[in-house]
Amino acid sequence: MIPTVVWGTGNVGRAAIRAVEAHPALTLTAVLVHDPAKTGRNAGDLGGVGRTLGVTATDDITAVLAGRPRAVVYAASGDIRPDDALADIGRAIRAGAVVVTPSLYPLYDQRNAPPELRDPVLAAVAEGGGSLFVSGVDPGWGNDVLPLLVSGLGTEVDVIRCQEIFDYSTYEQEDSVRHLIGMGHPLDYQPLMLAESVPTMVWGGQIRLMARALGVELDEIRETLDRRALETTVLTRTMGEFAAGTQGAVRFEVQGIVAGEPRIVIEHITRIHPSCAPDWPTPPDGVGAHRVVIEGRPRIEVTVEASDEGENRSAGGNATAVGRLVSAIDWLVDAEPGLYDALDVPLRPAVGRLGRRTT
Repeated sequence: MIPTVVWGTGNVGRAAIRAVEAHPALTLTAVLVHDPAKTGRNAGDLGGVGRTLGVTATDDITAVLAGRPRAVVYAASGDIRPDDALADIGRAIRAGAVVVTPSLYPLYDQRNAPPELRDPVLAAVAEGGGSLFVSGVDPGWGNDVLPLLVSGLGTEVDVIRCQEIFDYSTYEQEDSVRHLIGMGHPLDYQPLMLAESVPTMVWGGQIRLMARALGVELDEIRETLDRRALETTVLTRTMGEFAAGTQGAVRFEVQGIVAGEPRIVIEHITRIHPSCAPDWPTPPDGVGAHRVVIEGRPRIEVTVEASDEGENRSAGGNATAVGRLVSAIDWLVDAEPGLYDALDVPLRPAVGRLGRRTT
């Protein structure tokens, strides 16, 4: 059994506790939290496992890492604290742990990551003998291993398009939805996630990964952006009111240009209410989906809908991201210490988990 720590118990960390508990090769040995109100609480309660586990949450990072865990699922956010996240991850790697995380977007495509991010990780690997694998859902398996797998079913492939189409009123992270993405703000407000070059920073690595796997050279990476205002005020279950005239929907593309044409495209279509931008593509049930479209011969379309935590589609997406990461831990433990990406780490069957439940 591989001693494993879950660091952070938010949207991703809750799912990580459940995933580690369900994995037959892993044993949960510690849960690290930042919120004092969570200190001392049982891991089963924090993770929504449905039963008590033999682990209580602690904020003592030094003590946990001194125990030399073999693996760490780093689930703390890196969106607005990338330097702190990088420092935390480096500590865990220097302690000899295999670390898996969705929290550092530039390291999804680690070969092209900026030296100020990549070099400290490589130094930590050399010092402590740990490893790092960064992945998720989107960015993550929804625009690396899944589209690449499906592309192999085509005779002719003209365009690979990866879409996330979501009603963000199901996403229980209000600061991100309102301020990072801009929902509910006037259209002259500049949300950080939609600022020029930021989508490329987040999703450009996925474009480069797919291009590398497909053996094509990118001319460049381009961005497109469209924003729509709400025509009427709407009330959401999780985040309250969003006023008429404020941003209610966003559509953007990150395009990999090959021989002058957009051939590898990651597209996001995000709404706070289905009534906004009804002419844009919608998910089958109006709530949320990840979709891969291979334009060519034959035309292939695959739609993935995941739900968790009371049929919540955003929670389902988080759970699949965690599944990709946690399922990689035993492979990483057997591999040489290093910095890995999605083309290195295989997506494997759920060996030993068929019919096994944590509740």
